[in-house]
Parts: sequence; C-alpha cells; structure tokens
Amino acid sequence: MMNKGKILVVDDNTGIRSALSVLLPKHFDKVELLSSPKDIHAMMRGFSPDVILLDMNFDTDTNTGNEGLFWLSEIKKVNPAVEVVLFTAYADIALAVEGMKRGAFDFVVKPWDNEKLVSILASACGNKSTAKKGKVADGEATQAVTMHWGNSEKMLSIHRTVGKIAPTDASILITGENGTGKDVLAAEIHRLSDRAAKPMVCVDAGAITETLFESELFGHVKGAFTDAHADRVGKIEQAAGSTLFLDEIGNIPLSLQAKLLRVLQNRTVSKVGSSRSVPVDIRLICATNRNLEEMVRNGEFREDLFYRINTIHIPMPPLRERTDEIIPLAGIFMKRYADKYRRNLHSISPEAEQMLLHHNWNGNIRELQNVIEKAVIMSETSELLPKDLGISSQSAVSLQNPENETLEMVEERTIRQAMERCNGNLTHVAKLLNISRPTLYTKLKKYNI
Repeated sequence: MMNKGKILVVDDNTGIRSALSVLLPKHFDKVELLSSPKDIHAMMRGFSPDVILLDMNFDTDTNTGNEGLFWLSEIKKVNPAVEVVLFTAYADIALAVEGMKRGAFDFVVKPWDNEKLVSILASACGNKSTAKKGKVADGEATQAVTMHWGNSEKMLSIHRTVGKIAPTDASILITGENGTGKDVLAAEIHRLSDRAAKPMVCVDAGAITETLFESELFGHVKGAFTDAHADRVGKIEQAAGSTLFLDEIGNIPLSLQAKLLRVLQNRTVSKVGSSRSVPVDIRLICATNRNLEEMVRNGEFREDLFYRINTIHIPMPPLRERTDEIIPLAGIFMKRYADKYRRNLHSISPEAEQMLLHHNWNGNIRELQNVIEKAVIMSETSELLPKDLGISSQSAVSLQNPENETLEMVEERTIRQAMERCNGNLTHVAKLLNISRPTLYTKLKKYNI
C-alpha cells in the first residue's frame, strides 16, 4: 500500500541509505536521502519533506546522540510542522525519548523492523496532514500512559501509600529494576497532587553529559560559555509550582551532587554565568535502578543528598512478583498498538496468555510492552497467537534449575548481566562480551532486551 507523503532520510551510513532507498519508495510518494545534516536546510527549501528520518550520531568520534537533538531543534526552528522521527541505536534510547519531549514524533531503533519503520513514518505523515487541517490540539496526539494497579499485596500497599503522600510536598524516591514503571508511578503521583495543573518536568539524569548537566538543570545566561548564544531557563526553574522528576538520579556524577543539594536545600537556583538566585517552588520525585545506600557506603553518592531526596521511599516490585498484572497490561498494550497501527485485534489467545504468564520478564513491563507491540505488528488474525509473541517457551524454565537451561538462555542471561554491570552502555557491553556492536544489536533484538 502506497502512503502519501515525502520522506527525507538523513544518515551518514552508506549501507543504511542504500537499504532505505530500496524500501521506502515502495511505500511513499517521494524519498530523498542525505549523508550530512548540514544539507538539511537546503533540502527542506527545495524538497519540503513531510517527515525527516534523522540519525542521532554523525561524528565518528562521538556517540552521544546530542547531534540528533541539535539538528532536531534546527529543523523545528525552520519548520515546526515537519515531523521528525529519530533513528537511533539501543544505547541512545534515553536521548531519543528526550528528543520526543523536544518535539520528535517517535523514534526507531537500529537494527530496524521494516514494517514497524514504515508504519511509524506513515503515522508521522498522517499526523502532519491532520495537523495542517487544524484538527489536532496540542498534546492530543500523545496518548497518556496511566498507572495500572494490580491486586498483588505489594501494589495495593503502594497504592495506599500514594494516596497518602500525593497531596503533600514530601520528596519521594522510587527504586526498582529497569522497566518496572517508575516513571509512570511518578506521573501518577503528580496527577493526584495539588500541583497537577502544571505539567511535570522530567529529566533523565543518566542521559545528560557532565558538561551539559548544569546548563540543563540550572539554565544559563547568554555568553556563559562558548555556545551560549541566548539565555536559557533550566529544568528546575521550568518546574516551579509543579513537580520535578529526576530519573536515574544514581547516575549524577559525585562532583555535581553538591550543586543539586544546594538547590534543594535553599530552594533557589542560579543560572550558569549569573550571580542572581531565583526562588523555586518544586516538588521533587527521584527514581533509580541503583542501590543508593550501597553507593553512599562506597562514597559514590552523597549521604546528605540521599536523605534529602528520600523522605518517602517506594520500591517498585519487578513484574515477576506481580504476575496478576501481566494479562491486563498485555491487553492494555494490545489495544494501544492496535489503534496506533490500525490492526483489527480483539483478544489474546489462551495459549498466548499462558506463554506470557510463564515468561521470565527480566525486562519487566517495558519488555512486555515491546513484545506486545511487535506481536500487534506481526499479527495476521483478530487475536494474538503464540507465534506472534516472538518469545521462546524455553524462557519459562526456572533459573533455579540450571541443568535445564538451553544455550540461548545462558546467552540471554549473560547479556542482561553485562547490561546491568555496564549501566546500559552498549559500547562497554560489547567490549565486555568481546563482540561487535552490530552483533550485540542483533542479540538485543533477538532477546527483546
């Protein structure tokens, strides 16, 4: 099926451009490809794309993804109506999410799934078309993620706690494994608070480089440093009267923790390059997958900052401890992605439900969400079947019985352990496992990590 719309691909990888030059013209009216983002402005004037598929890294010596964020901003300055889909590696997902906060339509992870890529680009084209007609209000296109409360004792206890603390200004620390829904819980607390009239301001502390940390959080004045061409309001000041959510706070460098502590103690913030302090009224929620108490003992996290952010501690249990939520969450995700990808799906087969219930879910809710999204895309009937899920029945075997483990199970566990050890840095993971990054990407996709 041919989709209306003009696509501009910006990627410095010759192989990727070659592959997309074959794939995309089968699905879209016009497709152009660029190797350098420096040519984007000229191409936008002549070609006028509906959607730009933008790589996040172009400098071979740099792998931060910040180039993608920069060019996203430049594109939006020239033409805010152009939709941007970020083309990213697994290691850049946090930055891609930040990109969506800054106006990107969506992101696609390399190595990509052809059908998913085409579907996202088609949706982006449709979104731009609808926006032109004035039928989409601000924020309407983004589907809100709501908290799903299960019936497990732990989740019911958290639910009761949230009801008590949400109306207060107490600082909250949410801990738990990756993918357990810490960000969703933070959003729910904000929604139930007295500050809900203003949007919660989110900062992924793990995605900000040390050099940009102060500018991102505190803001800066014009001329404070080389590229400070104008005054900028920091995230903390943006959150005045609302909630500031600091995700992955355990990744903040020790050298910068003191500066954050001063802001929280004094409730004032000074822009980089300015001596003037601005009072800020914020409610602080932090989250991390790291053991902060152990980090304090090891001298990696300030004890005074730990107690400042930890008035209320909420540990989020992993999905394997809240199995009653698996099928309801799967149903929610199925409906969400069936609507997004326009699939006629009504149910999950009993056999598929059993596979879901017996899977290990080391990646927790995020892994479940990814599995269901892929299943929706691959489905050919009105219900999700076991073959659509793409998970092995062998994964249900308990790790308590290592004699029953397959080679694939050992490999998956080894990769997950390496990911945890390297805090998700794929360059370090690849070196630790002594494999190339492309091989690592393939295995991450294989095991839905």
